[in-house]
Amino acid sequence: MSTTTPAPAPSLHVSGLAYAYPDGHQALFGVDLTVARGERVALLGPNGAGKTTLVLHLNGILEAGAGSVAVAGLPVAKGNLAEIRRRVGIVFQDPDDQLFMPTVREDVAFGPAAAGLRGAELDARVTEALTRVGMADFADRPPHHLSFGQRRRVAVATVLAMRPEILVLDEPSSNLDPASRRELADILRSLDVTVLMVTHDLPYALELCPRSVVLSGGVLVADGTTQELLCDEELMRNHRLELPFGFDPRSVTVPR
Repeated sequence: MSTTTPAPAPSLHVSGLAYAYPDGHQALFGVDLTVARGERVALLGPNGAGKTTLVLHLNGILEAGAGSVAVAGLPVAKGNLAEIRRRVGIVFQDPDDQLFMPTVREDVAFGPAAAGLRGAELDARVTEALTRVGMADFADRPPHHLSFGQRRRVAVATVLAMRPEILVLDEPSSNLDPASRRELADILRSLDVTVLMVTHDLPYALELCPRSVVLSGGVLVADGTTQELLCDEELMRNHRLELPFGFDPRSVTVPR
């Protein structure tokens, strides 16, 4: 008698998520979103759309007013927050919000050490994370001696050291020179984690994320391939999304 192996839970499942801030402002209205394991998805939308509010629900910083969020099948709820925050790694827009230890090595070790790793196992975890972002040779350098692009890669390593299920990136390409932007893109493509990228940089979303969703006014208004969405002039105009002058999304070979 054959048995069927159940399909793995998606990395992220958001169902009917609604949230109002204490001042009464309703930021999210019944958002539904499912992201499969290993997908790279861009979260697009104008300022004030609710993108940050949604992200803050993914690791329990905000508690849903209605609906639910689950990460790899585990509900985002009070009793699960320690594990949820290991599974959902957020890389902030400014790496200096994330790096605070005297050396790169100590910054990357901080999370795993707080989780109980010690000795050779901790050292191996730090080396693994720094190698994945091409920063192993900088382990003993003070973070403030690094370039902005290098600090952003170290910030990514601090999250990868926790071996997350989902890597959430807030405006990852901001303030990067062209070489650093390309290097980070190469790193992100090489990772075997689910990526949710919050960005206004539409060409970067097209380069890295086969799929995009558009959040506007607290409502998920579009979900499709990034190229299709960026070619939808009415959608773009209605939700204040603008491509750089002269950039044609139809001319780009999209990732798979």
